[in-house]
Amino acid sequence: MSDPTEENDTTGAPEPGEPTEPTEPAESGESGESGTSGRHVRVVLVDDHRMFRTGVQAEIGRTDETGVEVVGEAADVDQAVTVITATRPEVVLLDVHLPGGGGVEVLRRCAPLMTDAEQPVCFLALSVSDAAEDVIGVIRGGARGYVTKTITGTDLIDSIFRVQEGDAVFSPRLAGFVLDAFANTDAPPLDEDLDRLTQREREVLRLIARGYAYKEIAKQLYISVKTVESHVSAVLRKLQLSNRHELTRWATARRLV
Repeated sequence: MSDPTEENDTTGAPEPGEPTEPTEPAESGESGESGTSGRHVRVVLVDDHRMFRTGVQAEIGRTDETGVEVVGEAADVDQAVTVITATRPEVVLLDVHLPGGGGVEVLRRCAPLMTDAEQPVCFLALSVSDAAEDVIGVIRGGARGYVTKTITGTDLIDSIFRVQEGDAVFSPRLAGFVLDAFANTDAPPLDEDLDRLTQREREVLRLIARGYAYKEIAKQLYISVKTVESHVSAVLRKLQLSNRHELTRWATARRLV
């Protein structure tokens, strides 16, 4: 029986904005004994809220009980790419809205790791958002599933192992978005106007539509107010809109808020 103090050890959590130091894979023979079923999976947590990462770590990271070993954490896109590349986990729990370009940007930059035949990295989106555009965006980017943060710890652990084993996993209501986007070949899967926007412009668009002020958006995305203004101008130009009120109506009509 393992030492209980090891199961609940949550020391060494990263400071806000700091990636976790890479953890070496378990030696052969050790990982196979983890968890009640002998299953073992190495996971990286990517979310910009430290308290949420700490909660997930406490819920799923009791390796002797769950078989899940959390080997790294990250709070933004650059940190995520660094930690994922260094640790090469089997599964990444990925938030959709991250400073630096969002979950889609992490997927884009980690694409070679997903297709590695010997040691593939799988991504499972874990987000508060249940917007169709967010779901479709990360699935197009290569994620193997998408679950919302209302999921229970037990179901999240099960989803992690299913993704590791090659299954596609979705919260029940979200599966319909993916079926609508990919099964219906007669309709374009993405809005052509929306597709003109970069990932960062989409993030700014969504926050503008939610009523955020420029200063609040700048703080949320770790960019300057001037950069926010530039992105808003680009969005208005690309969508041929005149002001933020029209932009809000446009985003609301497409369920992006």
